[in-house]
Parts: sequence; C-alpha cells; structure tokens
Amino acid sequence: MNIIVGSKNPTKIKAVEEIFPEAKVTPLNVSSDVSAQPFSDEETRKGAINRAKYCQDSSANVIGIGLEGGVMYVGSELYLCNWGALMTANQTFTASGARILLPKEIDLKLQEGMELGNIMDNYSMRKEVRNNEGAIGIFTNDLISRKEMFSHVVKLLRGQWEYENKNRN
Repeated sequence: MNIIVGSKNPTKIKAVEEIFPEAKVTPLNVSSDVSAQPFSDEETRKGAINRAKYCQDSSANVIGIGLEGGVMYVGSELYLCNWGALMTANQTFTASGARILLPKEIDLKLQEGMELGNIMDNYSMRKEVRNNEGAIGIFTNDLISRKEMFSHVVKLLRGQWEYENKNRN
C-alpha cells in the first residue's frame, strides 16, 4: 500500500505512519488552497480535502491523505480544530478531531493576521511548536501531542475506509 501525505510536517507524517504501519508513506509538499490560517471548520476541512486530492492525483494507485489544522468559533469563543481527508481514485472520507478552547490573547493575535504556529512559538517561548507538540500539546500540558491529535483523525479515516471496502466486497 502506498500513501502520499500532503505535508512535510513531521507530526502529520508520523501520525499516518503510526496508523498505517504496513504502508509506504511518502510526504509531498502540496497546497491546501485555503488561507494559511484556516478560520472555520469548513475552510479547514476543505484544506484537508485539497491536500488529499493533490496527493491522490500525483501518482497512480495511491491513497492521498490530507491533514489540516485550523481554528473555529463557537459563539464568540475560538477553538482549535483539525480535519483529515483520505482519498482514493473513487472514494473520499473526512473526519475531524479534538477541539479545545484557545485563550483570548491567541484569538486577538490571530485577528491581527498572525498564524497560530508563529503565535505559539512566541506564547510558549519554544521553537517549532507546529512541528512538535502543537498548540494542543501546550494547552493540554503535553498530555495530548499534535501527532496524537492527528493520529486520532487518521484512525477515523482508516476505519471509515476499511468499513466501506469490507462492505463492498
């Protein structure tokens, strides 16, 4: 099984490798075709689908997986969100994962046009948070890492894909 992941981000690649240990996983830097900082469930989901499609279209007989992190409002409160998409030649599956409330000061910085990854480096006084623990790791006191958050989404995608294909045969 060959899987192409639409990112060079190590947390996303490791999440796919963990849930598909039997697969050859290849990262491919592709565009999400959405804002650098997605600001809704819809935009974040669309980014994941776009990444999966670019991956799936890049080579024959592969599964494309796109993973996208974003933020979304529930009322006036800003939450972290994440989406994934798994695409084959004739199927597309999507899933979303964990959501946690972000501090108001993060919301204000995002409103100024900054990306969450850059904000988190400054906020946490760490480097490359987006490639390591992620905002989810910071705000859960390292109980949930960004890789774990995306692993959950990839597990949801794999489960849907397996279920659908088991019932087609």
